[in-house]
Amino acid sequence: MLSRPPSSVIVVGSGIVGAATAYFLAERGIDVRLLDTSAPAAEATGAADGAVSVASKRPGPMMTAALKGVALYGDLADKGLFAGAFKRRSTFIVAISEEECAVLDAHSAALASAGVKVEILHGVALSRKFPALSPRARMAVEVYGEGHAIGYQIVHRLLSASGIVVDRNTSVEGLSLVNGGKRIGAVVTSRGELRADAVVIAAGNGSARLLGLKDALTQRKGQLLVTERAPALNGSLPGAIMSGRYLLSKGSQKSTHTPPLRGLGLVIDPLVTGQFLIGGTREDSGSRETTDIDAVSRMLADAVDLVPGLSGVRLLRSFAGVRTAVADGLPIVGRIPGLENGFVATGFEGDGICLGPIAGKSLVQLICGDEPDLRLSSFDPGRFADCGVAA
Repeated sequence: MLSRPPSSVIVVGSGIVGAATAYFLAERGIDVRLLDTSAPAAEATGAADGAVSVASKRPGPMMTAALKGVALYGDLADKGLFAGAFKRRSTFIVAISEEECAVLDAHSAALASAGVKVEILHGVALSRKFPALSPRARMAVEVYGEGHAIGYQIVHRLLSASGIVVDRNTSVEGLSLVNGGKRIGAVVTSRGELRADAVVIAAGNGSARLLGLKDALTQRKGQLLVTERAPALNGSLPGAIMSGRYLLSKGSQKSTHTPPLRGLGLVIDPLVTGQFLIGGTREDSGSRETTDIDAVSRMLADAVDLVPGLSGVRLLRSFAGVRTAVADGLPIVGRIPGLENGFVATGFEGDGICLGPIAGKSLVQLICGDEPDLRLSSFDPGRFADCGVAA
């Protein structure tokens, strides 16, 4: 373990997790060098739906972490760092089938037991609260205190506030170990060896190669859509929509079927621009650069099915991104096993925007010898026997 807080840290990866880690390190006066293979928010962070939400989280450590993540966004918005970049709103989880209603009943109870304010809406109460919603909606659960943030905007705020300039186009080729393999002596990059008191790996999909986690980490693709501006319809939505099927595709609650290789859920988020963001898919294969007509047409059809007014709104663009998923569904955050000065934060899949800042803050607290805001035991890298760096 580190005997004292480090005076310098190298952070590998400038997505939202790496940027947040760098920000909280710099806030403590620690010298930070932030490396990226390409550019800030160039991968999953730049292709995320932006949900700062507990609504879809599984009961347990993920739900607890999301609650603290949402609270931190609110705190940083009130302090000015995220002001104007974090939109507060409710999420409405909507069910249209018996199976979705059953899942929603169980999930709303789990949210309420975790201290989340929820309200179950049926019939007239639902139509009054959400008149733009289709009559096909059988029930909805309003999850209060949620929010939305665009990933690359949050990364820009974090880097600008900390004054950190990212070393772009700098790939990390390996980690050089010293002291009998117990300490990282240098980070081997395409531009030479770099040294610091501690090293944080927050490289998303790139973390697998550096840490021997190829069996634990996998790439999961998601496709999303953005519409033209429709201010009147946008303003009539009291919050974001999440389909009950999204919970099934994500495995947030147990269901009677196994999620397919391509999970098709639905989220409709009214953006501050007057546009709508519509998502999404969860796919274990496929190129990150491409969308396909089958997925796009099904998402649009499902969106119109829930909000008929969207039938008159044009689609502007579709895009895809690849997130880093973990075999057991929990991110990997903490000290790299066997290393005194090596740390990792990766594997957030679609929860990176929500959990990035709180994970970065908690990891910095761990590095500096403080009690982390998050209980990191559930996310401990040591749960994977192969996690480590070969000397």
